[in-house]
Amino acid sequence: MFRTPSWARDQSLIGSAMVLTAAAGFGTLAIFGKLAGQVGLPISTLLFFRFVVATGALLVMVSLLDLAELPSGKELWIALGIGLIYGIMTLLFFWGLTFIPAGLAAIVFYTYPVHVFVISVTLLNEKLTRAKMSAVILGILGIVLISRGNTATVNPLGVGLVMLAALCYAIYSTGSRFILQTADTVPFTATAMVAALLSMVPYWMSSGPFALPSSTAGWLLIAGIGTVGTAIPIVLYSGGLNRIEATRASVIGTSEPILTVLLGLILLGEPVSPRVFIGGVIILVGVLIIQLDSRPTGMVAH
Repeated sequence: MFRTPSWARDQSLIGSAMVLTAAAGFGTLAIFGKLAGQVGLPISTLLFFRFVVATGALLVMVSLLDLAELPSGKELWIALGIGLIYGIMTLLFFWGLTFIPAGLAAIVFYTYPVHVFVISVTLLNEKLTRAKMSAVILGILGIVLISRGNTATVNPLGVGLVMLAALCYAIYSTGSRFILQTADTVPFTATAMVAALLSMVPYWMSSGPFALPSSTAGWLLIAGIGTVGTAIPIVLYSGGLNRIEATRASVIGTSEPILTVLLGLILLGEPVSPRVFIGGVIILVGVLIIQLDSRPTGMVAH
């Protein structure tokens, strides 16, 4: 029987921990969004400056840590393409939210592990296992239970937009997994964020008159969402993708909604219903299953 080497198990644990921590960071996005509404910060301004801060933080990180030079040639174009896809994903998701409830949007968006699963198995030669299939199913079931929005009124346009956002995120995840086998994580991610920022410009400029945050609270929220909610988790997620399969990372990423619920409970005092609790347990069971699946990966991280 094949026994997974100890170094490979260590890399898997480190990668899984990085992705889980990234999910916690991404889980703060909804919290920052709610707080932005309380201080009168427009969503267009919040999203644009989110990427301004994230891009700046990543470029500073590249400089201070004396990392490798930014990508060039083929890697540069791939990084810009992946960043553009990430930006488009963000816009599609928030556009879809204008047509359907947040709960339904969460259900639709968190089908992205299915897209990742299909892309990874067919294009990246990742292994098809029962554990992965079971974990994906459990993750989606948990999301359905956690999502508390009213799904009685379904707008096909909104569902389609969020489904496209999920597909974009799947492409971003699997594309990053492929290129990060040879590219340096932080320089590559910083370059991708430049493209994501540029994709926000038309949306920001078309959403009304030029607006800057009008309060200290607004600027603090932008600093928080740009660093804690974007730059740090993106680096951690990319670093995790360099150590574990995209399918494993996507399943662990389904823990994000339950982490958002916990943050809402801790920071905003939002209640946790029994259905949300059960959904969270189901998601964590899926994460545990995928983590215990110790079969060798189809791609070797460097």
